[in-house]
Parts: sequence; structure tokens; C-alpha cells
Amino acid sequence: MIYSKLYLLLPLFFLFTSCTEASTDRSTNMEANAPAVPVDTTGLAKATFAGGCFWCTEAYFERLQGVEAVVSGYSGGKKANPTYQEVSAGATDYAEAVQVYYDPEIISYQELLEVFFATHDPTTLNRQGPDHGKQYRSVVFYRSPEEKRLVDDYIQKLEEAGTYRDDIVTKVQPFKKFWDAEPYHQDYYRLNPNDPYVRSVARPKVLKFESNYAKMLKPEYQD
Repeated sequence: MIYSKLYLLLPLFFLFTSCTEASTDRSTNMEANAPAVPVDTTGLAKATFAGGCFWCTEAYFERLQGVEAVVSGYSGGKKANPTYQEVSAGATDYAEAVQVYYDPEIISYQELLEVFFATHDPTTLNRQGPDHGKQYRSVVFYRSPEEKRLVDDYIQKLEEAGTYRDDIVTKVQPFKKFWDAEPYHQDYYRLNPNDPYVRSVARPKVLKFESNYAKMLKPEYQD
């Protein structure tokens, strides 16, 4: 009986600890304290990925040596100037995504790909953990034929190795446009350590990532 009650309560727990539970009141209060979106990215390469809630995805990539900036935002849709309320409600065809600005002399696109596939489940369609809907789909947005080749080859390698029990459903699409998310979403993980989603979902994932990729971390994230 106790276990059955816990089972019934689990969906409610995840409902209230999902990425979408950021309220309008919270975002309004936080906006004044949020960091500005990086502006000077001259000379840096760019990579764009969608792998679930961008709060987690941003935190992974910004810890890597060679990554100079990570911006949370929206990609894969058509509507101009999408808002978080629209995207998180599934009212658009956008996915929550991150744009990674990196130095290819320090970290390669291939290494970014490997981190991307290792830090989310590429076999769940339109879902990552408690977050579900097409806005949380897995996508790699490539910028050149070479990037597409690298992505296709790596997915094939993962499939042939049997890395995942289920088939990879990650979309591989040409990059068209990236819209920056609202300022309060930038660096959300660091600025909101007491957020229920950060505590219960993001932090365990980020700590595991830091352990698995210790050699690739910036000095400030190393023990």
C-alpha cells in the first residue's frame, strides 16, 4: 500500500519540478539580476544543440575548456521572437536549445557532439525526464556539410556499438535561426541553486557530468 501511494505521488513530484514550472512572477523578479547575453563572440565557432531543458544543457557546456560562452534560446521554429511562455507551452515548433561559442583550437566540434549525446537521452521522442513535449526534442543543428557528416557518422557509431537500448531519435537539421531566450534564463543553473528543478533534477546531472568529464573541465570546476 505504501509503495502504491508513492507511485501515485511521483508524477505529481515531477510535475512540480519540471523546467516548465518557471512562473511569470519568478521570471519578472529575476530579470533585473540576470547576466547580459554575451555579445563579443568574434572569432569563435558556434554549435547549436537541443537536448531537453536548456538550464541543464547550458550548465554542461559552459564548464568545458574551450567553451567561451553558452546562450540559452530557441531554434527549429518559424515564428519571429518566440517567448518562453509560448515555447514551454508547446504553442510553437521551437525546441529549447543552446548556442555554444567555442575555440576549435581547444575543443573540437566532435568533442562537443560526444558531450551532447552523453548528457541527455537521445532515444526518447519529445521527452527528457520530467520534461515532455516537442519543445524538449533532441536535435543537432548543423552549419556545414562537414558538421552533418560528423553528426551522422557519430550517430551511426553509437548505434553500431549498441550504446543505447533503443534507437536514437535525434534529429539532424540545418541551422537556420537561433533566438536568445529571455535574460533570466541565462546562466540559470548557477544563479538559482535553490530552484526545485535545479536541486532535484539538474544538480545530480551536473555533478555526474563533472565527475565523468573531469579532465575536460575548466579549472574553476575541477576539485
